[in-house]
Amino acid sequence: MLDRKTRTINRVRAKISGTAERPRLALFRSNLHLSAQLIDDQKSITIASVSDTEIKDNKNMTDAATKIGQLMAQKAKDLKITSAVFDRRFYQYHGKVKAFVEGAREGGLKI
Repeated sequence: MLDRKTRTINRVRAKISGTAERPRLALFRSNLHLSAQLIDDQKSITIASVSDTEIKDNKNMTDAATKIGQLMAQKAKDLKITSAVFDRRFYQYHGKVKAFVEGAREGGLKI
């Protein structure tokens, strides 16, 4: 029997899929770090990735999540990607996750 996390991930992934024009923005959150990837599911490749280890001062994780979102939006803009589909996995949409998405939207990525 599948646990709750796996069922939630499968339910979210059944509804969304990324393409080259509109990739899937997958977020991973651990206790210490936050990372995200732009994924083209049709070709099964990662287009761009970003992590909080790229940010120098990440003492406040909510502020770091906003900066990571802005950095992801900048990388997407450099690759001429204007919109993405957000994959929250089993994380609730608040706190660091919400700050990341708002940072990406501030950076110009349409989610």
